[in-house]
Amino acid sequence: MDTQQQKMLKNLSPTRALIPILIGLAVPIYMVWSSDDFQVDQIIDHLGNMNIWWIFLSFVVLIGRDAGYMYRIRTLTNKHLSWNSSFFVIMLWEFASAITPSVVGGTSVAVFIMNREKISFGKALSFVMLTAILDNLFFVFASIFVIILFPGSIFPANNYSAEILGMTLGLKQIFVVSVSLIAVYTAFMAWGLFIGPKSFKKFLWFLTSNRFTKRWRRMAVKSGNEMIVASRELKGHKTSYWLKVILSTVFIWSSRYAMLNCLINAFLHIDLFSLTQGQFLDQFLIFGRQIIMWIVMLISPTPGSAGTAEYFFGEFFKEFFNDAGLVIVVALFWRLFTYYTYLLMGTIVLPTWISKRFK
Repeated sequence: MDTQQQKMLKNLSPTRALIPILIGLAVPIYMVWSSDDFQVDQIIDHLGNMNIWWIFLSFVVLIGRDAGYMYRIRTLTNKHLSWNSSFFVIMLWEFASAITPSVVGGTSVAVFIMNREKISFGKALSFVMLTAILDNLFFVFASIFVIILFPGSIFPANNYSAEILGMTLGLKQIFVVSVSLIAVYTAFMAWGLFIGPKSFKKFLWFLTSNRFTKRWRRMAVKSGNEMIVASRELKGHKTSYWLKVILSTVFIWSSRYAMLNCLINAFLHIDLFSLTQGQFLDQFLIFGRQIIMWIVMLISPTPGSAGTAEYFFGEFFKEFFNDAGLVIVVALFWRLFTYYTYLLMGTIVLPTWISKRFK
């Protein structure tokens, strides 16, 4: 096994899951400790009275999301990946994303995993870049859509603010900064991947042409060469190919957000077949706020947004609950389904995958 493979496997080490777990649990514990409204008896009552069918539907939606991920990666590779290989790729990719900061993600590890599944480096790189572009485009356009749909209520009515680089920013300002960075980065990557990969390389060369940035020239040249290889691999696909990957992207993220709707409904005792007009509109508002919250969380420096996600959940959704303690409980359920599940799956799947791919 060469040094690069050892480095990648070290990045996938299950022991790296300990830090995000500790951070993710520390924030709810602090929220409980600092809250005067958290009453254990009430929480036990809420857990006993939650709608089990909504919880079951949450699992169904979660499984559907993972199936959508597997379908998309198989479509991207023209079915060169089997369903079994797609399962390993998605679970380990999610695990890698969960143990790395959200702003970094697990893209380099994803290329390594796909390469070990007998996808050439150039193709694996192009697929990972393409999924990042598709996901980011969904965030940008979906966020614009929900802001137009709920112009006055998509952002929570609170006084939250944070100091970033010496500036005090509220949720709206943090969102604007985050979505702007995502849009610029995505446009830059799309230009390099689909329009001018050679111009992309020349631009990186220009950025590293002065004495202050020259130290990063080797990395810039490597990135430019990788972009040229990835761009070449994506040429010649039919319209049906692009339609499938775009629709599967919409399905994946819609399923992820719909899962939280199911969880909240389980604790608010919402009857699916007798929704009032207000409850019906709240479903869309909850769905839309997740899009905004996700974009805010993308600039989190912690692995998998651990701690950040639990805190922002309360900021975005506490107005839907009468009990402040219940907010913490639902936040933990939400993270259990969307985050801790993949930490657990990664630690289970990783040894099996290593034994199969590194005999």
